Amino acid sequence: MAFRCGILDPLVKACNADASNPCQHSRICGLSTRTRTDASTAETTPAGLPQLHQQRNPGMALDLDWVRNVAANTSAIERRCASLPGRRSVKKEWQAAWLLKAISLIDLTTLAGDDTERRVNRLCKKAMQPVRPDLLAALGMTDRHLTTGAVCVYHEMVPTAVKALEGSGIPVAAVSTGFPAGLSPFRLRLLEITESVAAGAREIDIVISRRHVLTQNWQALYDEISAFRAASGNAHMKSILATGELGTLRNVARASLVAMMAGSDFIKTSTGKESVNATLPVSLTMIRQIRDYHDRTGIRIGYKPAGGISKAKDALTYLALMKEELGNRWLEPDLFRYGASSLLGDIERQLEHNLTGRYSAAYRHAIG
Repeated sequence: MAFRCGILDPLVKACNADASNPCQHSRICGLSTRTRTDASTAETTPAGLPQLHQQRNPGMALDLDWVRNVAANTSAIERRCASLPGRRSVKKEWQAAWLLKAISLIDLTTLAGDDTERRVNRLCKKAMQPVRPDLLAALGMTDRHLTTGAVCVYHEMVPTAVKALEGSGIPVAAVSTGFPAGLSPFRLRLLEITESVAAGAREIDIVISRRHVLTQNWQALYDEISAFRAASGNAHMKSILATGELGTLRNVARASLVAMMAGSDFIKTSTGKESVNATLPVSLTMIRQIRDYHDRTGIRIGYKPAGGISKAKDALTYLALMKEELGNRWLEPDLFRYGASSLLGDIERQLEHNLTGRYSAAYRHAIG
């Protein structure tokens, strides 16, 4: 059985050679020869690799009956998530393949109060060359254009990031709308979006007003996100739900659905500033709403867990969850991203361990 795996082709031989387990690579990589159809377009990266682009979510009218009927079985969700890491442990060549795929899905992020142009420039250089050349050579990846999915910064740093990434094909994502609290005046939140887009941001990460969820004011939430979507223009919009502040998984599920109805291209767990950020139960809840929305409308919505994802093993667990719940198509950068600042360093460290059998010091894999 042969598989097309994009940036992972050099690692496929080991998987295909295992006749006793011909489906192993499909289960791990999540990539197959299945033809992409309907709402996707394709172009090529500077290295000639295929890059898919999911068409925009047009949204739909707010369906309050659908929203109110949404439920979340917390105990069942937690049982499902507890079983996932142990059942989907991967090793050796297959682990390296998954980790390389994970790198291409990272929104490499710096959202610190002491960000400088120099730090952002260093981050952008890391996004363009996320793995040390000697490791890529050992993995047979020197002829591939491996990059992160995007670079995510505050509005003030958008011009710096756009300039640093010029010609790379890597988009700049800007957090917006009064990030992280989302409590600045509404007109200023809209203005921040339009100015980030004008500065060159191709993706906008907005934050919702949590009070609309906590008070069950779904119309207000829908109207707010719809306005943000209109202000984003041609930029793809990710809606940050700040799930750690929404109280219950049912609230998370309902907010996810409303955000998709209002035109969000992605739904995202967290700002990374909450006390509780991305968790597997929250992720499963949101992912199943994405699946239900796709089943009803035919529109694919992306997913971005963010905050607290710092270890390579966590990245593998999320990849397994996405594949099992949504399928292969959601393992592409246009439908899945990690919001992370330190994850890349740990993945690079794990790749070195796979090659040498030794763990190096963390400082050898600096991010920015």
